Amino acid sequence: MKLDHVSFAAQPDGLEATTERIADRLGIEPVKGGVHPRFGTRNMILPLTDHQYVEVVTVLEHPAADKAPFGQAVRARSEAGGGWLGWVVEVPDLAPFEQKLGRPAVPGGRIFPDGRQLQWHQIGVKGLISDPQLPFMIHFDSEDEMHPSRARITDVRLTGMEIAGSPERVTDWLGGPVEDVLHSLDVTWSAPNGTPGLMAVSFDTPDGPVTI
Repeated sequence: MKLDHVSFAAQPDGLEATTERIADRLGIEPVKGGVHPRFGTRNMILPLTDHQYVEVVTVLEHPAADKAPFGQAVRARSEAGGGWLGWVVEVPDLAPFEQKLGRPAVPGGRIFPDGRQLQWHQIGVKGLISDPQLPFMIHFDSEDEMHPSRARITDVRLTGMEIAGSPERVTDWLGGPVEDVLHSLDVTWSAPNGTPGLMAVSFDTPDGPVTI
């Protein structure tokens, strides 16, 4: 298991403006993602080093957004003003999580401009909704060259996170030490003052460290 990406819900002025603000601070040219038809969402990508990326996501006026947990989560966070939605762990096999949660993983996908389709399965968004400190899990079905981190070469690295919550709680959720997943990062766990969740993410950029 490894950290795959962090997800930021669009703020009131919309997906493009939110993405540009983050991109300017990180010094990354954003990449258009696409529509997730099953979730009723749309995203833009900020590729990082180490097979990781930042996803900036917005909800669409689409029936899927009201039915899919991910669409519900994005809508709720954006309506609260936007900001960090959560973090996502890439796993080699979703079966243990399907067994633990008693439900199958959900397929996701979006189409590239050249017609190729990025495909994956994910599970655990309901856990994120009920307890936002928890990551959800993802497994990509497409070739590695289509991974969002490969969309553009950058030299910006994710270096740390501040999570309001408990490492013991997340360890129980993942079925293994959370330190093994986040071992390369400087992670601060703080007692929740209100709702737990992902509070801040730090990056190493060519112009110095940046925390958002």
